[in-house]
Amino acid sequence: MKPATKPSQRPPDARLLVVHPDGAIEHTARSRFAEYLTSGDLVVANDAATLPASLHGVHVPTGEIVEIRLAGRRSLAPDDVQEFVAVVFGPGDHRTLTEHRPLPPVLRAGDVLALGPLRATVLGTVGHPRLVTVRFAGSPDSIWAGIVAHGRPIQYAHLEEPLAMWDVWTSVASRPAAFEPPSASFLLDWKLLADLEARGIDFATLTHAAGISSTGDPELDARLPLDEPYSLSAPLVESIERAKKRGARIIALGTTVTRALEHAAADGILRAGDGLATQRLGADTLLRVVDGIVTGTHEPTDSHYDVLRAFVDTVTLERMSAALEQAGYRTHEFGDSVMIAQPPHQGVPTQRACGALGGACQGLGYDNSPVDHMWRTIANPNRPL
Repeated sequence: MKPATKPSQRPPDARLLVVHPDGAIEHTARSRFAEYLTSGDLVVANDAATLPASLHGVHVPTGEIVEIRLAGRRSLAPDDVQEFVAVVFGPGDHRTLTEHRPLPPVLRAGDVLALGPLRATVLGTVGHPRLVTVRFAGSPDSIWAGIVAHGRPIQYAHLEEPLAMWDVWTSVASRPAAFEPPSASFLLDWKLLADLEARGIDFATLTHAAGISSTGDPELDARLPLDEPYSLSAPLVESIERAKKRGARIIALGTTVTRALEHAAADGILRAGDGLATQRLGADTLLRVVDGIVTGTHEPTDSHYDVLRAFVDTVTLERMSAALEQAGYRTHEFGDSVMIAQPPHQGVPTQRACGALGGACQGLGYDNSPVDHMWRTIANPNRPL
């Protein structure tokens, strides 16, 4: 595979590798994505707008140049912007490979970082000398203004030109929350959304603070993804409930959508509201909500690749990777895409459905209990148990 070097969200030659439920692999144009869906399916995208999360400045105690990349926060609340988790680099910019960037000076609690109009204090390291918690001085409005005025989109050396904000906002971008773009949604445009509607395919969004994809440090990269806040609306949960009842599939656009939905249903009930995704998805994950995923093409060493292990076995993934390599698919955020879809499963009940059952399914998932059988019978009477 080769990196995509131009920031084009929907290049006319974008490709889609489809892994069918029987393991068969098909190459097609990404513009044909809707043709691989069935009437009644529900496509869920991440509508987080991308922050200009790269901030250059000075480590005041030493006078050394640093770059911090915002990488985490506790919630999506607009006024919760004083404290962030951040990855710190020494001097340089995206033109240098991340793994070749100089180290920052030793960071200690109380150190001040001068970042353009912003001032941030290091509260401490988070298990690694380059991963810190910082607190910005000022009101939420002044912090937002400073990030917008001084920040740049996070980017990497495979991209030739500096990114503009419009390069990293998807067509459905809403509130600013993502630290890097939820790039699986780059395939969306109004033509595709109209096509989905014409085919009887539902569409909904959630908001998830998509995190950084690389730090340049193997030890830090092994900790990705970091904890990420998300928000699910009541209409989204109701749409999922309706799709499950009619035996349709939930197709996640991206690993962040998958992570948010599966975390929200981790205790056996899918609820609307805010949460903080702390889990890692992989081969041992029992998917409760999501039936299929559309994502970028990833190397087997990427954390995003591990998420795909929740959908298909290792042999199928190896075949998929070989097919991507042989066909010369493009990688990274502006690259080509992969779609993996399984037959629909009924998953977990929603909070509203549990209320209709008198709360009897509280804490239970897809576990063959009597209540679980009852739920699946209500959701899909024709599905054999």
